[in-house]
Amino acid sequence: MTTTLYEIETSEGDDGTMHPVEQLWTPCADDAADSGFVAHRGLYVTGIDDAADDHLYPVAFIVLGHQRWADIIEAAAAYMSRIHGWRNLHLYPGDDPAALIPRIPRAVHTHGVFLRHPHPDQGGCGCEWDETWRMVWAPAAPATEPGAVPITAMRHPAAPATAAGLPNPDDDRAPASWAA
Repeated sequence: MTTTLYEIETSEGDDGTMHPVEQLWTPCADDAADSGFVAHRGLYVTGIDDAADDHLYPVAFIVLGHQRWADIIEAAAAYMSRIHGWRNLHLYPGDDPAALIPRIPRAVHTHGVFLRHPHPDQGGCGCEWDETWRMVWAPAAPATEPGAVPITAMRHPAAPATAAGLPNPDDDRAPASWAA
C-alpha cells in the first residue's frame, strides 16, 4: 500500500496475496508508556533519533497532541531526567558545561504517522524493526491523511539543527506551524 506520504511495506503470502508487514498505530494513554513514551503531567513525550545516524541520546522530542512550547520543554527535560538521568536539557550527559549553551529551539505543531511492525504470537521475526515503532511526518491534518495524529516536536538544544529533520514552519512546503 503506497501513498504520496509514506509507504507501508508489504510481503507476498504463499497464496500470492500481499500483506502489510507494518501497521498503523494510534497512541493512547493505555499503551503509550509501553511504546517508549514517558507520561509527564498528562503529556506523553518521547525522544527520537536522527533517521540517518544513531545517537546515544535523542536529537528531538515529540509530545502527543498540540501543546504549548513551554510544556514540551518541561516534558523533554522530564524525559531526559527519567530515561537518561540528566535534568539539564541544554547539554547531553558528559558534555562540557563550560561550552556555549545554545538557545532552546522552538517547538512546532505538526502531524505524524506511527508505524509498528506486527509480529506473530510466537515471537519476533528478527528483522530491523523487531520490537520497535517509527514515526513518519505527515503533510496534512488527520482528516486528509488516515492514521495521522497531531504532535508537537522540538529539536534537542544540543543536537545539530539538521539532525532531527523536523518540519520547518518557515518553509512554505512544511506541514507545521510554530507552537505558542
